[in-house]
Amino acid sequence: MINVVIIAAALAWGFVTLGPERLHSKSWRATVTPLASIIGSGFLVAGPILGHVAGDFAVLAMAGLCALAYLFGAAIRFNIRHVEPALADHPTGTLSGLNLASHFSLAFAYFISVAYYLNLFAAFVLKGAGVVDPLWTEIIATIVIVTLGIVGFTRGLKSLENVELIAVGIKLALIGGVVAGLAYWAARAAITGAAFVEPVEHVAGFHAFRVLLGLVILVQGFETSRYLDEAYDQTMRIRSMRRAQWIATGVYVVYIIAVTPHLTGSLPAAGGETQIIDMLRPLAVVIAPAILLTAVASQISAAVADMNGASGLLADYGGEKLNMRWGYAITAAAALGVTWAANIFEIITWASKAFVLFYGLQSVTTLYTAIRLKKGSLSIIIVGTVGVIAALAVIFLGVPAEGG
Repeated sequence: MINVVIIAAALAWGFVTLGPERLHSKSWRATVTPLASIIGSGFLVAGPILGHVAGDFAVLAMAGLCALAYLFGAAIRFNIRHVEPALADHPTGTLSGLNLASHFSLAFAYFISVAYYLNLFAAFVLKGAGVVDPLWTEIIATIVIVTLGIVGFTRGLKSLENVELIAVGIKLALIGGVVAGLAYWAARAAITGAAFVEPVEHVAGFHAFRVLLGLVILVQGFETSRYLDEAYDQTMRIRSMRRAQWIATGVYVVYIIAVTPHLTGSLPAAGGETQIIDMLRPLAVVIAPAILLTAVASQISAAVADMNGASGLLADYGGEKLNMRWGYAITAAAALGVTWAANIFEIITWASKAFVLFYGLQSVTTLYTAIRLKKGSLSIIIVGTVGVIAALAVIFLGVPAEGG
């Protein structure tokens, strides 16, 4: 019966997320880009990793990460409204410097996230073949990174961007199906009096807090709204970023509540990045294929988006000598270096710190604009201050989820 529930719920959500009205909505298209990044790899690894960090309190850890991301998002939304016009109208040297530093920190973050997405892609592809081997994960990730780099250098990757709209619709439908299946399982267990599985072993104390700080990348991606100015106006970008964060928060919190009873043993173990499949496979025949399809689509689309983002940022400041073609090559080379220098959990922490460096610089920009240029209220000054403090905490205290 649970297979029927999953399939029926996924189809029902598919009619919503892939309906003509949704696909042709400009507002939804503006929302999909940040949403594609926020609900990507995070859905695949959040359960096992947050179980490792917080056990039965994983939902509180997830809510905390979403709240921190929303705080950073508030600073960036302020910057869209007030900093962008200032940059276009004779900006101060300080503001220009902060903007330049922010752009390059984001490009560096994209280098790492491309490696992160494609290492996850390789891990899930191998899992589908029954293989759990870090070396082969790195080899397959290398092949895909090189392929994307060559395609980007020779032809560009923009032709793949429309895939994002469909991929997000499918991904949300599959998540809806999986959550419905988990809810059905929980309801049946409650009615029959079946005992829930034993609690997960997890880290504790200050170390748990440090691991949690290293997981900001699970809810990263909302910042892409700021760089969609060629397609959407200021108001649309602010609204779409806020909407994407609220949708993602709802999806993540509901999903973690549903998956928590299945967090058992010591997580993450070997192959932890694909452990969600092993955890949920016994519940229904269709769960493993659904998760694998979600993984493949989300990682490739996210990697393509970030390669485009990094290449565009480099080209903006590289002049004629560094166009987008060379931006793809540089991004691919950097992603290769990250792939062979770290395991998946170290990459997650590196990527979190790189993105948070960008968020920290954006928070500094918010403070400067609010105080020096007198554009903000007391509440936005508080947002900027807390954002800077939080960014410093993540950068200096965050540690990997495994072996840290």
